[in-house]
Amino acid sequence: MGESAIIGDDSAKHFGTVDYLVFTLMLAVSAGIGIFYGCFGNRQTTKDFLMGGRNMGIVPVTLSLLATFFSAIALLSVPAEIYLNGTIYIMIAPAHFAVMGVSAYLYLPVFYNLQLTSTYEYLELRFSKPVRILASFVFTVQMVLYQSVVIYAPALALSQVTGLHLYGCVTALFAIVIFYTALGGIKSVMWTDVVQIIVMFGAMIVVLVKGGIDLGGFGNIWNIAVDGGHVKYFDFDPDPRTRQTTWTLWIGAFFMWLAIYGVNQAQVQRYLTLPTIRQAKMAIWLNGLGRFVLLILNVLTGLVLYAKYSKCDPLMSKRIRTTDQILPIFVMDSLGDFKGFPGLFVAGIFSGALSTVSSGLNSLASITLEDYVKYFYPDISDHRATNISKFSSVMYGLLSFGLVFIAERLGGIFDVSFSIFGMVGGTLLGVFSLGMFVPWCNSKGAFWGTLTSLVFMLWLGIGTSMAKSGIRPASKLTLSVEGCSNFTAPRSNFLNQAGQSDEISEFYKISYYWYALIGCCLNMMVGTVVSFLTGKQDPRDLNPQLISPPCDQFVNKFVPLHIRQKICWDLGVHIDGDNSKNQKYAGNHELGAINGKS
Repeated sequence: MGESAIIGDDSAKHFGTVDYLVFTLMLAVSAGIGIFYGCFGNRQTTKDFLMGGRNMGIVPVTLSLLATFFSAIALLSVPAEIYLNGTIYIMIAPAHFAVMGVSAYLYLPVFYNLQLTSTYEYLELRFSKPVRILASFVFTVQMVLYQSVVIYAPALALSQVTGLHLYGCVTALFAIVIFYTALGGIKSVMWTDVVQIIVMFGAMIVVLVKGGIDLGGFGNIWNIAVDGGHVKYFDFDPDPRTRQTTWTLWIGAFFMWLAIYGVNQAQVQRYLTLPTIRQAKMAIWLNGLGRFVLLILNVLTGLVLYAKYSKCDPLMSKRIRTTDQILPIFVMDSLGDFKGFPGLFVAGIFSGALSTVSSGLNSLASITLEDYVKYFYPDISDHRATNISKFSSVMYGLLSFGLVFIAERLGGIFDVSFSIFGMVGGTLLGVFSLGMFVPWCNSKGAFWGTLTSLVFMLWLGIGTSMAKSGIRPASKLTLSVEGCSNFTAPRSNFLNQAGQSDEISEFYKISYYWYALIGCCLNMMVGTVVSFLTGKQDPRDLNPQLISPPCDQFVNKFVPLHIRQKICWDLGVHIDGDNSKNQKYAGNHELGAINGKS
């Protein structure tokens, strides 16, 4: 049984020349890829800029999928989450694999068979233009907010370990990501993702190896974690106010990540760059495997942090401002004397942020062109459409840059990012699910279901944020400062005492892990009820490609014929994705006449 390493609170070390060179090299590689595809590649068409010509390889797509929402959230906040609350977070793994299966077999076939550029084209084909505009606007707000949060995290980390001004770091990061995204399009985004995910893996492995050596091996680290009650896998508390339980990680997190992998524009757009649906499904499953490996690395990193700082918590001893800074502090304490390693680590953090923001900017450019510009200018030339897409990338980047100054006041990036995806992602998952699995839903039902769900979830999410403003999240574990050599404050468990205020309404204590499930179910319930009250959609008037194929197959196989006739379930024949990859149903105006808009 080992003891946690005892540290002092000496001033933090900062970057050296070699660190700056390593970090700058990573930025130069990202910029260089953008310059190559923007200036020296083949002439860019809109299809090339947004969809990579639909002929990308499975390796870059898989790694890009992995990098897009891995980001600085995973590199910084997940290890900090393990440090604060133990290993229960690893129970999210089953949800991840379930999400991959549902995304690949229930949602992907619809988007792939229609060969869409914007996922929101589907909502116009299935429902109406107002539903499409509403949903794409909601997605735009979601991504702009998320990008500002995901940029703030690495900028804060870089400021911590380099001594550079925080806003200078933010500016540098946005400048480089806007440059290569606007110049090179999705090909530059995806190939920089490949480089960046390799850097992220490298940074985490270096941190783990050095931490294991310094703390006496992983056997000793494990013993420290067990002795501190840090190893725990199951908590079946049914109370929805409990922030993190087995139920929230199995069920709540499933819906949250399904909203990302199933219907999110940034992910679906990558699926559609592959030549066949079989390759797209394979990319999704490989991405799931990669996410599991990264989860294990994150959990191990969190245990290393606990072994190092459980007796001298950096937040309690005032060495850091937020728990998101604990991993950068560890890197400087453990690797500060090794030239180049801190630079590699910060490059890894920046890589996570760059990949997420570049993917977001490219997806926002896609929906701006497809959902707004082409609505007013349907005959726009390809050259002008490409330029508008590039201009959109720049504008969204600048908007996200401006919102960073709000993001820094929202609290820890782990809670904030999950809350954003829960509030908005669940609503969007609901409207797509209505379209693919409820053929009786009409456009009125979809519109009012989406609007009702959005308003309710914003009320819940924003109200919770305001109610908890200034209240420090509680840790379920014992953290102290008794091992700090130069700290004289009362040695009480400050983090454990700083729980939620009893004055907060019970409504605002609902765990944000449930947000996506609540938003999705509310949307589907309201949408279905409104549809039946206003004259439900006749499924026989729908193009079969608008309904999820497994859903149709299940009904045809297990529901008796007389019941199918009674509910008007006669959707025709689905076309296999591999054989229809060149048929762009979204561009067929005849669909508008047969999709049964109500």
